[in-house]
Amino acid sequence: MTSVSLTRRNVAGQRALILMLHGGQEISREPVEHSSGPWRRSLVMQHAITRRAHAAGVGTWLLRYRERGWNDDAAPSPVPDARWALDQVRRELGEVPVVLVGHSMGARTSVHVADDPLVQGVVALAPWLPPEDPVTPLIGKSLAAAHGSTDQITSAKATARFVERARAHGASAEFHDMGPVGHYMLRRVRAWNEFAISRSLALLPR
Repeated sequence: MTSVSLTRRNVAGQRALILMLHGGQEISREPVEHSSGPWRRSLVMQHAITRRAHAAGVGTWLLRYRERGWNDDAAPSPVPDARWALDQVRRELGEVPVVLVGHSMGARTSVHVADDPLVQGVVALAPWLPPEDPVTPLIGKSLAAAHGSTDQITSAKATARFVERARAHGASAEFHDMGPVGHYMLRRVRAWNEFAISRSLALLPR
């Protein structure tokens, strides 16, 4: 059985952390292997943004969940894994500010754990944000969401509505239209990477 793990890219004098959460499936109890496409896509992004993060004194960590799926709205599989990762941040780095960067299911997971005191905000990439999900974990925090208009897996319109709902409940929230691109961030790669790193650094205290 694959266990939860972290790919850490720390830097000397680290003042903050970007914690990345990858995508998954609605239902799957299969383990997240090293060959997992969603995890590997986030790993590629981690490599792309780490140099700029390190130049700002910010580390990057990438979480790998135990299971591929969300599985149960009452007890989502990746949420305990994300909370475990935040506990590891405390144990290893102390009370450093954290921005969560999540793709698809990772964005949904990020919102659910945004109530952790370490979390400054969420950068959501092609997020899966159902209308029934709460926005309360984002109260007093920030949400920056980017979505392509031709995404056939998750809904850009649902993301825009979620952003408006978060804003109405006291979050600082923005929606960025990535144009006619799909879900997997395979087109306009540099633009996705730029959104991820620029918004992450902007949400962290200087």
